[in-house]
Amino acid sequence: MRLPRWLLLLLLMPWAAPPALAATDFDHSAWDRLLQQHVTWRRDGVASTVDYDGFAADREALRGYLGQLSALPTERFQSFPRASRLAFLINAYNAFTVELILRQEPRPDSIRDIGSIFRGPWKQRFFSLLGEERTLDELEHGMIRGNPALMDERIHFAVNCASVGCPALRPEAYTGARLNDQLDDATRRFLSDRQRNRYRDGALEVSPIFNWYESDFETAGGDLGAWLAAHGDALGLPDTVRAALRDGDLEIDFLDYDWSLNDGAGH
Repeated sequence: MRLPRWLLLLLLMPWAAPPALAATDFDHSAWDRLLQQHVTWRRDGVASTVDYDGFAADREALRGYLGQLSALPTERFQSFPRASRLAFLINAYNAFTVELILRQEPRPDSIRDIGSIFRGPWKQRFFSLLGEERTLDELEHGMIRGNPALMDERIHFAVNCASVGCPALRPEAYTGARLNDQLDDATRRFLSDRQRNRYRDGALEVSPIFNWYESDFETAGGDLGAWLAAHGDALGLPDTVRAALRDGDLEIDFLDYDWSLNDGAGH
């Protein structure tokens, strides 16, 4: 007996569904477990501490995850939804940064101690991603910031440069399904840190991240003042200060950046 076409398609659907679902995202569970074990929120959740000794003890698991990142074919990466592609690149940046720190003997007091004046830490070509040998600079500025389809100014609160002044490394992996909420949360936590962003004596003092990447915030918010005003709740700004920011009538000062390693030593 010949089966109706609709019944034949229905019977085939369970066999076709798994490959389709498998192609929509990357499994970051190994990185998620490492982060949960070796990263801890501190200062009421506006900063985090990284246990590099713990990561070193789990080096095999870390290298296994890095190997999975490096092995992903470009074609499969391009098949992911936008949020999954961006989450993949953020996790890759953070994980390879941890690996860069672990490669140093002895462990540096600052990531800026790695390399030389001509070839600093972000220009070290030490990993492969999407079929090419890469540097951290290429990953952040080329593959993320240089890609209009992926760029989101909130990545500046997600990528972590292993420094105290940098926005916190989250104790969980970024995922495509939760990326928007995670980026919103990372932004709120960083802006709520009064050691790095504060209003006092008639001026708004903010992290130099807003100076270095001002053009990204201008693209997203019209200008830096307008972007900061839109996030006035996290910054703790009165309405009058927000209005002054939007009108360009409030001074914005940039604080110093703490390049000390984010291992909790002395902080």
